[in-house]
Amino acid sequence: MGLAKRNNNRALALLAAGAVVLASALMFGTARADDKTYVMKIGTPTVNDTPEAFVQLFAPMVEKDSGGRIKIELYSASKLGPMAREIEGLQFGSIECAIMPPEFYVGVDERFEVLAAPGLLDSRAHGERLAAQPEVVKTILSLGADKGLHGIGLFIALPSALIAKTPIRHLADLNGKKIRVTASKLQLEAFGRLGASPVAMSTGDVLPALQQGTIDGSVSGITVFNAMHFQDAAKYVTEINQPAIFLVVEVSKRWFEALPKDLQDIVERDAAAASIAVNAPSAALYERARKSWTDNGGELISFPADEQAAMMKTLAGVGEDVAKTKPQLYEAFKVVTDAAKRTR
Repeated sequence: MGLAKRNNNRALALLAAGAVVLASALMFGTARADDKTYVMKIGTPTVNDTPEAFVQLFAPMVEKDSGGRIKIELYSASKLGPMAREIEGLQFGSIECAIMPPEFYVGVDERFEVLAAPGLLDSRAHGERLAAQPEVVKTILSLGADKGLHGIGLFIALPSALIAKTPIRHLADLNGKKIRVTASKLQLEAFGRLGASPVAMSTGDVLPALQQGTIDGSVSGITVFNAMHFQDAAKYVTEINQPAIFLVVEVSKRWFEALPKDLQDIVERDAAAASIAVNAPSAALYERARKSWTDNGGELISFPADEQAAMMKTLAGVGEDVAKTKPQLYEAFKVVTDAAKRTR
């Protein structure tokens, strides 16, 4: 064999060996990249409540389906900061996930508040049907996409109740009372029409405000009042059942887009499944909280039937009146209210 031919064969052999090494390196690098563990910190404003029930379903799903490549860390009772700070954390990527009522995101996009329209639902079961409607899910979960948010889950928690230091047994008892609400214009307008003086406040600030007398009462859920031992500050809960309290699961868009595509699919698929599976434990939590409240010395109050009907008549036009002032808000409001009528 000639020298030139031997050199040519040697060169081809070296190239082949190099190709094998390069391919192995690429495969090894890909495997290592796919094996990376992604931490998903989830913040919730309450404890022993529906947001935790969701995480208890979602976490095992996503950790199993991801082969352990996503690790869930739960931080309940605002351990990651007040809700406003958690929202900022989502936008900047320092927090991966948060679960809270959508109306707390009104500073990001006012359309988040449409599910807080009074009179939207007839019952909690009605809320389950509404939260399962594809057009409602698409509308709510797409909000905030241009401001660092990515929605992955939506479900109902429970109807609202009104806790107070002195019993509110009649509509007239609301006159002049300083009542804590969310920052939603719908809630501010609704309780203003009922004669109260509504004050926007984060969940974590409510208990000390009641204790100090800064507010007379607060609108939230009986599960919150029970789990966070509000009986120490106020024992009277009036079950006004308005508005419904939904929960939205938002992740940081920056974090989500950094995930490999297969993990993005797992997160969205498992969040959608958990949003349905959580309905049963959420309903059970609601009933247990009502019983526990009275077992621990609290009182549950209902307005007389004629006064409840009068309240609903007063609140009937709130959603329409607030939403019609802005085209985008009204469009989202119509999507939700049309679906509520169809599923009633």
